[in-house]
Amino acid sequence: MRFFLDFEKPVADFEAKLAELQALAAAQSGVAGSSDEIARLEARARSSLKDIYAKLTPWQKTQVARHPERPHCSDYIARLISDFVPLAGDRKFSEDAAIIAGLGRFRGRSIAFLGHEKGADTEARLKHNFGMARPEGYRKAVRLMDMAERFSLPVIALVDTPGAFPGIDAEERGQAEAIARSTDACLGLGVPNIAIIIGEGGSGGAIAIAAANRVLMLEHSIYSVISPEGAASILWRDSARAQDAATAMKITAQDLKRLGVIDAIIAEPLGGAHREPQKAMDAVGDEISRHLAALESLNVEDIRRLRREKFLAIGRAALSS
Repeated sequence: MRFFLDFEKPVADFEAKLAELQALAAAQSGVAGSSDEIARLEARARSSLKDIYAKLTPWQKTQVARHPERPHCSDYIARLISDFVPLAGDRKFSEDAAIIAGLGRFRGRSIAFLGHEKGADTEARLKHNFGMARPEGYRKAVRLMDMAERFSLPVIALVDTPGAFPGIDAEERGQAEAIARSTDACLGLGVPNIAIIIGEGGSGGAIAIAAANRVLMLEHSIYSVISPEGAASILWRDSARAQDAATAMKITAQDLKRLGVIDAIIAEPLGGAHREPQKAMDAVGDEISRHLAALESLNVEDIRRLRREKFLAIGRAALSS
């Protein structure tokens, strides 16, 4: 059974009727007119889905970005990265499963890989802490980036987190310092790095591995300094106004491309990445390949200079607005 979001109810109704008719046609083969009716229902369901997704609000995009069936970091690894060797631990305290790090090959290139993992079911979500990393996760990321620079490996990072873990234990072990050092490591890399927001990109927990030469976003992902619910709680003391906050904060890929915060938007299949995950992941792979090809001819000084200029330009634009 597919999971439908609230605003997808018209599509859910069409697809429920379609499933019933297909089951009936299978049980009673040769039912007159069944194939024509199935084709009509499929067309109406697709048309309804197209109409809905053509005018999604920022809050609806937030819901799509959080869809439980959206492909996760581990899915991208299985689809795009061969010979993947995970690296565990920060060599200071422990392993943090919220961030996956390792070495592998992407379409023939040796690469270093980082990514937030939320988990696809209850057990996995608890294991990966819903993609909310503790300091150990960011220190592991720094360790991987140091290794990538030592061996001249480009870094690919997939971002999907509501934010860094805000628990007392994380604060006691230096959460803010770990995020800052990971962000600094990204900015100082002498090798190309590409970050892709595949779902949620929340706060410093996202930017810690996304301060990259190229920042890309899937069409229905979000990227913001705080969650809409958190912003609504602070601004209006009412988390129920999350829809208003989502609109005001300009968190969609389309808003952020217009503001110059990201470099490109990756189109998703009709109805979101969760409907055709393999097609969505292949599109991400194509964009990574294209941007890596554009960066691989640059020397170390140019890589660092262009990345620095990119983020300074964002800061200047923010100050002047």
